[in-house]
Amino acid sequence: MSYRKTLKLICGFAGGSAVLVFAAAAADSRGYFGEQGGDGASRWSRFTALQAAQPAWTPASHTPAPTGHAWDFNWDKRDPSALSNGKKKETATEDPSSEQNSSKPKATRNILLIRHSQYNLSGNTDREKILTPLGREQAEFTGQRLAALGLKYDVLIHSSMTRATETAHIISKYLPGVELMSCDLLREGAPIEPVPPVTHWKPDAVQYHEDGARIEAAFRRYIHRADPKQKEDSYEIIVCHANVIRYFVCRALQFPPEGWLRMGLNNGSITWLTIRPSGRVALRTLGDAGFMPPDKLTRT
Repeated sequence: MSYRKTLKLICGFAGGSAVLVFAAAAADSRGYFGEQGGDGASRWSRFTALQAAQPAWTPASHTPAPTGHAWDFNWDKRDPSALSNGKKKETATEDPSSEQNSSKPKATRNILLIRHSQYNLSGNTDREKILTPLGREQAEFTGQRLAALGLKYDVLIHSSMTRATETAHIISKYLPGVELMSCDLLREGAPIEPVPPVTHWKPDAVQYHEDGARIEAAFRRYIHRADPKQKEDSYEIIVCHANVIRYFVCRALQFPPEGWLRMGLNNGSITWLTIRPSGRVALRTLGDAGFMPPDKLTRT
């Protein structure tokens, strides 16, 4: 088969089929199909058989089927259309839509979730699990990055565990005037039994029961749309732990919460959630640590 004819065949088909056709044409020209220089009809029949052997590609066969789960706009129980205070209207002329309008959030909340820096894994108690020298460097990089973003931060909340507290205090040096707050609900723990399971980490059922309730309470306290009284967009920093952050992301995006352990987060990384007044949630970054030199990256 001539070069020109082979090129036409290749140009007429895409992807793997083109490669197969080209190989078949080459084999045919060398008599690998059992005959030398067969007539055009026999060659075409062999080509047709090769083409039919290729799996048909259709959008339906390569697109995952929808799960059928619609987005719950009242996931945080703050959807104005679902709120009812049960009070009777004082006058018949009072417009019910005006009350609903006044209860609608108008601002967007930006929540920046920071994983604590590297810490001393050999410590026996929380007080001994202090940041390593590298961990302190990582916190410096994170603080510099947050400052460089040029955002007007409203508050810096941190877990009460030592490694998160130290990380938050180092970051706060770069954000003068931002209020620091500590919260026990944000402590590390086992939020829910992960799927698929892992062999190297197996908390007992009691720990899941206790930690899960606490971490869910932290989610409900901090991850929700803005209050109707909030007039401007807000930027809040929460310094806590990998398990807590991963669980928050799954819950906020309405993904199965048991999938939290499928994500990995570097120490000092930034995960950014945006919550719109409508209740829509977007994940702007997950575990961003690109602002650190490669030799400073850890996940311990």
